[in-house]
Amino acid sequence: SNNNVVNEDFAHHISEKLDPAAVAPLLCAGITTYSPLRRWKVGKGHKLAILGLGGLGHLGVKFGIAFGADVTVLSTSESKRADAEALGAHHFVVTKNPDEVETVKSTFDFILDTVAADHDINLYLPMLRTNGTYINVGMPADQWNISSFALVGGNKTVTGSGAGGLPETQEMLDFCAEHNIVSDIELINIKDIHPAFERMLRGDVRYRFVIDMAML
Repeated sequence: SNNNVVNEDFAHHISEKLDPAAVAPLLCAGITTYSPLRRWKVGKGHKLAILGLGGLGHLGVKFGIAFGADVTVLSTSESKRADAEALGAHHFVVTKNPDEVETVKSTFDFILDTVAADHDINLYLPMLRTNGTYINVGMPADQWNISSFALVGGNKTVTGSGAGGLPETQEMLDFCAEHNIVSDIELINIKDIHPAFERMLRGDVRYRFVIDMAML
C-alpha cells in the first residue's frame, strides 16, 4: 500500500522541498537537538559547542549555524575535522589534545552534549563562560561526578533536554524546509539491516541509516 490513514492530530506536514528519507531522522535526532537550542534561545552572538559529531551532533551543527550562533565541534577524533568543516562548523577542537582544549577555556555560552558513550563532563565544564549552560541530550549510561566548584565558581548550569512534542516538531519541520536542513543519511535495503547494525556499533555511518520500505 502507498497510503495510510492516521489521526490528523498525530500527523506532520513535510514540505515537498525536502527528501522524505532524509527527513525521517529529524523526527528523533532532529527534534532532540532543535528543542534545547530553541528553549535556551541560542542564536546570533552566542558561542555554541557541539560535543560529538554523530547522528545527533551533525544536526546540532546545522541548527546552530541556522540560528546564527558561532559553532565549534568538540570531538575526540581528528578524523571528524573534515566532516565538521563540510557541515559549516566555524571551529573544530580535538579534545584529546591538551593544547587545543586550553584554547577554548571560558569560551562557550552553551555546550550541547550529544555523546552517548561514557565520558567525563569535568573536561568540558571549564570551557563554559560565566553563566554558561551545559545541555545533555546524549544520555550516557554512567552517572556523572561533577565538581561543585566547577559550577559555583562560574555560576554554570548543567541540564538535560528530551525530545520536543508534536507542535514543536512541526515548527522544526517548517524551519528545516525554510533553511533546507535534513539529516545526512545512507538509504539501505532492509536485507542489509544486519551489516548496517554492525557498522552502527562501530560508528561507521554518516550519519543515520534509513531503511527504504519500498524495497520490502
